[in-house]
Amino acid sequence: MIHYTTLPLELIFPAENQDYMNQTVISHNGVQMVVEQVSVSQCRIVRLLSSNPNDYLNQKYMPGTMMNMTVEM
Repeated sequence: MIHYTTLPLELIFPAENQDYMNQTVISHNGVQMVVEQVSVSQCRIVRLLSSNPNDYLNQKYMPGTMMNMTVEM
């Protein structure tokens, strides 16, 4: 995506790099997603990286859902 603007990057992307340090991309049942590690054994789904619209309709892949870290990395 290309975004042409005169606004500074701090206003467009207000998050710092440290906010993304504990996020990783995983594949769970063939669905790629970005997860944030909450504890040693659990993670929270941040967003999906799928091109299949049916994956976005599946409630168990909804952003904010907690998962066990036993998924394949």
